[in-house]
Amino acid sequence: MSKRGWLLFAAMSVIWGIPYLLIKIALEGMPAPFIVFARTAIGAAVLLPVAMRRGVVGPALKQWRYIAAFAALEIAGPWLLLGDAEQHMTSSLAGLLIAAVPFFVALIMWRLGDRSAVSGTRLAGLFIGLAGVVAIVGLNIGQVQVARMLEVIAVAVGYAIAPIIADRKLAGVPSLAIIAISLTGVALLYVPFAAFSHPTHMPKSNALAAVIALGLICTASAFLLFFDLIAEVGPAKSSMITFVNPAVAVAGGVLFLGESIKAGVIVGFPLVMVGLVLSTLRKEGAAAEDSAAAVATAAIADGPPQPVVEPSDCGPEAAAIA
Repeated sequence: MSKRGWLLFAAMSVIWGIPYLLIKIALEGMPAPFIVFARTAIGAAVLLPVAMRRGVVGPALKQWRYIAAFAALEIAGPWLLLGDAEQHMTSSLAGLLIAAVPFFVALIMWRLGDRSAVSGTRLAGLFIGLAGVVAIVGLNIGQVQVARMLEVIAVAVGYAIAPIIADRKLAGVPSLAIIAISLTGVALLYVPFAAFSHPTHMPKSNALAAVIALGLICTASAFLLFFDLIAEVGPAKSSMITFVNPAVAVAGGVLFLGESIKAGVIVGFPLVMVGLVLSTLRKEGAAAEDSAAAVATAAIADGPPQPVVEPSDCGPEAAAIA
């Protein structure tokens, strides 16, 4: 990866490592559906006016089907499932289970014709990392309901598919427009759920602060960064942030929530990190091979290239996400 790619990767590794902690804190004062509504509404309130002033919303709506698919798989479904799961497991475990994302990305990319996604050292890294995830899950069975862990795995599947949709079908659409429309749509979708699941009393200040941070930092800012990361390194490597997010999630859970480190974490997390290193190693000439494979795959998927007019976009502070 380029220097800029690594900077974006590092930023997203931290920014999307802390939501597990923040969600756990927010759940102390409000139900999961209300948290999804509040988080998306805050993000939409910040980004939609900017997107409208820049005139990017109208043109982007031509791709509303793909934006809706992205929003459903990245935001609407995963955030509700994750909030529900975290009511029954630690934030550390939730973050570690999300590390399964790169394996699903690799499988999907391979099925779409990108052989480089599951070749050589990268394949070995994915298997080692997968072994780490299996250890984490297996050694926690009996402590956490399997159904709750499956909820988080379902989140990982959504997180794997959504960036591929963004990379292949929404590459010509400004990221600001995609994010603003997605957050607005999900917020509107969750209005009736929020109405029936709102807090019965004023939440504590720490829960309110957690929701605000989720909306401003982990949603509005993070998605802008994530789209820049996808554009810089592609969806497969972007998904590798979920190998690092658990380190942040575990540290946050231990330091701020007093969560203990279980046997599954001790055994599995080192394997996950080794898998990350091996999965991101590149042999000389690999960049050219990956580029050629990407061009060939795009040509097969989308047909003859069309002229593209680069729209004005809202770049993030440096560089998104669920």
